[in-house]
Amino acid sequence: MAGKAMPQQMGNHEMIAVFKIQRFDPEKDKEPYFQTFELEAEPEMRILDCLNQIKWTRDGTLAYRWSCGHGVCGSDAVRINGRCALACKRLLKHYDTNEFVIEPLPNFPVQKDLLVDLSKFYEVYHSMRPYLIAGAPPEKERVQNPEDRKMLDEVIRCILCACCTAACPVTGENPDFVGPAAIVRAFRYIFDARDEDRPARLKALDRPNGVWACVNHFECTRVCPKDIRVTWSINRIKRELGNHK
Repeated sequence: MAGKAMPQQMGNHEMIAVFKIQRFDPEKDKEPYFQTFELEAEPEMRILDCLNQIKWTRDGTLAYRWSCGHGVCGSDAVRINGRCALACKRLLKHYDTNEFVIEPLPNFPVQKDLLVDLSKFYEVYHSMRPYLIAGAPPEKERVQNPEDRKMLDEVIRCILCACCTAACPVTGENPDFVGPAAIVRAFRYIFDARDEDRPARLKALDRPNGVWACVNHFECTRVCPKDIRVTWSINRIKRELGNHK
């Protein structure tokens, strides 16, 4: 984790930002290593802006993901100074240092530099059947009352950035843990009164590597860029399972 050196201010509110970026090219590197870049930056700049500047002006081989740049797609998740976050949502002024250690998301295989393989993440996510399961269409619409809808307000904000799963200590120790992101998605349908597969969804999570593997570290909640109470959602499912036994 970077030290607590205060930002070195320059004229016009600029600062010298020091970026220590983990690099790894599987075609030529045996182990990951860190490469340091210094650049003039403004405190209001995003981490993503700095990564783009490094790639466009210093080293075009730097590999990382980003798409919308506005905290909607979730593709630019990395670990910044020891904490998983979206590079497009974190500004330099959010940190009391001018040194930024940028690493790929932990708990996922590194493809190159800051790129990680999310194949298993999406595989587990899709195993939760992330879609409404219902019978024949009604004559009008499937009604959802305001109270039911309110319970889903938080979890539907999930953008699948994988920050929660990457930050989870349990995921690091147990690769078979379904993970917080998949559980949050299951929550979205378990508590949707229109869904007709609630018993099967609960059963899928009622196992050692399901919700019971969570031991409330709360890291998933701390790093969620959409302020979802991930741990609360997991514990709510645990309570629901207890009510059905």
